[in-house]
Amino acid sequence: MAQLDGNLRALGPGGPMVTSLALGTMTFGAESDEESSFQMLDLYRESGGTYLDTADVYAAGESERIVGRWLASRGAGDEVLVATKGRFGPPPGSTGASYRGLVKAIDASLGRLGVDAVDVYFVHGWDPSAPVEDTLAALTYAVQAGKIHTVGWSNTTAWQFQRILDTARSEGYVVPKVFQPQYNLLDRSIETDLLPLLLDEGIAITPWSPLGGGWLTGKYRRDQRPTGASRLGEDPERGVEAYDVRNTDRTWDILGVVEDVAEAHGTSMAAVAIAWLLVRPAVGSVLLGARTADQLRQTLEAVELELEPSEIDRLTAVSAPGIPAYPHGFLRDLCQVTIWDELGTVAGE
Repeated sequence: MAQLDGNLRALGPGGPMVTSLALGTMTFGAESDEESSFQMLDLYRESGGTYLDTADVYAAGESERIVGRWLASRGAGDEVLVATKGRFGPPPGSTGASYRGLVKAIDASLGRLGVDAVDVYFVHGWDPSAPVEDTLAALTYAVQAGKIHTVGWSNTTAWQFQRILDTARSEGYVVPKVFQPQYNLLDRSIETDLLPLLLDEGIAITPWSPLGGGWLTGKYRRDQRPTGASRLGEDPERGVEAYDVRNTDRTWDILGVVEDVAEAHGTSMAAVAIAWLLVRPAVGSVLLGARTADQLRQTLEAVELELEPSEIDRLTAVSAPGIPAYPHGFLRDLCQVTIWDELGTVAGE
């Protein structure tokens, strides 16, 4: 069994130390019943994992309840760190990131989890209807009240997050230390603006969808729309992972290299995709999502997979998303060496 012990990373400056692989719980109470969820939680803990990630909107709060019942039944409250999120939460709590909405969401999450405080609390996305000052004031109140220990954010643009950071610092509010974006070999769009900002600010990231909604496991086919018990099998039009959106030559080129590397190591494509992500700059902990313990066991293998530099280079080059011609390309040509070259966002020439 893969062991995560000894693979601790900080979630931002002064942030908590967590294992490099986190257990995401979006499937709990939805695709995975409570028995299956408990099996995954037990397996993750037996593997030395210390960081659970949930949200109030997952299965309309049931994911938090399942995590809470597991924490209580296993007496694991002091052994693992728990992160949750608010912004899109279920009724009767208020939705949105207003002061009232977020305070109610935090209290509701604590109740479902059965804890006095959470280790990390993420605002789940930008809310154009809520002044940033109100959102930060609610988070600051919750930190001062001992309800949350570390603040994070998710799903914003670079300019939005810069505004959040600047407002927090200038007005004396709590400053976020960690960010949660989508990031994987198929979608590296954060490298254009957001990741350079996070690197400059010293903010850690906890990527979601490391397998691109299952694409990077190799289970989908170019000429066959998915069916059956999988995310795209049940809903081929599902969000950013939709079959028709990602069924491109670029996707199949990337999957070809992932498969080659996996065969060379005698491991799964999923492990290769996660191992690549683990060596990317700013990555604190990668969120693993699974429906079953067997799926989770396969992705946990990534922590023991050491890719060769040449393999990392191949994966980075084939998945390079490129940058817009202006202003990014203009600035790259003007400055010669830029952050985009260092990230491999622009393929080698």
